[in-house]
Amino acid sequence: MQITFLGTGTSQGVPVIGCHCPVCSSLDFRDQRLRVSVHVQVQGRSIIIDSGPDFRQQVLRARIDRLDALVFTHEHKDHTAGMDDIRAYNFKQQQDMPVYAEPRVLEQLRREYAYIFADKKYPGVPQVQTHAILSDTAAFEVEGIEFQPIRALHYKLPVLGFRVGNFSYVTDANHLSPESRERLRGSEVLVLNALRHEPHLSHFSLSEALEVIEDVQPRWAYLTHISHLLGKHREVEATLPPNVFLAYDGLRLEV
Repeated sequence: MQITFLGTGTSQGVPVIGCHCPVCSSLDFRDQRLRVSVHVQVQGRSIIIDSGPDFRQQVLRARIDRLDALVFTHEHKDHTAGMDDIRAYNFKQQQDMPVYAEPRVLEQLRREYAYIFADKKYPGVPQVQTHAILSDTAAFEVEGIEFQPIRALHYKLPVLGFRVGNFSYVTDANHLSPESRERLRGSEVLVLNALRHEPHLSHFSLSEALEVIEDVQPRWAYLTHISHLLGKHREVEATLPPNVFLAYDGLRLEV
């Protein structure tokens, strides 16, 4: 399985518009973070989790010529705003794009992209085939690949993380129940959000993310959904445990 981090930033990205702090002014490419998204290549399938507002730029940069499915963690705009650009894959592959999400998230997509779901469609709009994720405990298939949902809370909003084989991915969370943590155990690689050092209403802080990692005990852990408030990549990573790293845009892993 190959994992590519398409984006590792929080909802504003890094640099933040109008900010000239040391992180936003950094010349280290690892400090330049598009909105969070990840590409999973497994068993000949190409699957992306979340299509935020930087989706077009991300897939061009990663040279993703084929996409078999799009999976959503939740409905916030920094995770869904790029869905219109899947139409390039419609045209190239000559088929509808399978889209997987919880019913609540699909309903939000139908409102925000009413033209995609209209009875009479304007020519050239994206073509999708929706699949509802009906359980937050039972595994489901995405184009033949087994996905295990991992329930998390993003403040009071229930969101999903996913486990695919030995790879687990959880973003936009500030709470994982004991049951959810149990489903993460045994992961070769765990990706978890860590927004900043200070506590936050809806995201894990760095210390909170490290506590989850210490509890779950993956072999390797990578932190994502990072804001400019966390600090420079090079400086923060030097403080982390030996098996924990900051993810960065373009990072590729073999799991």
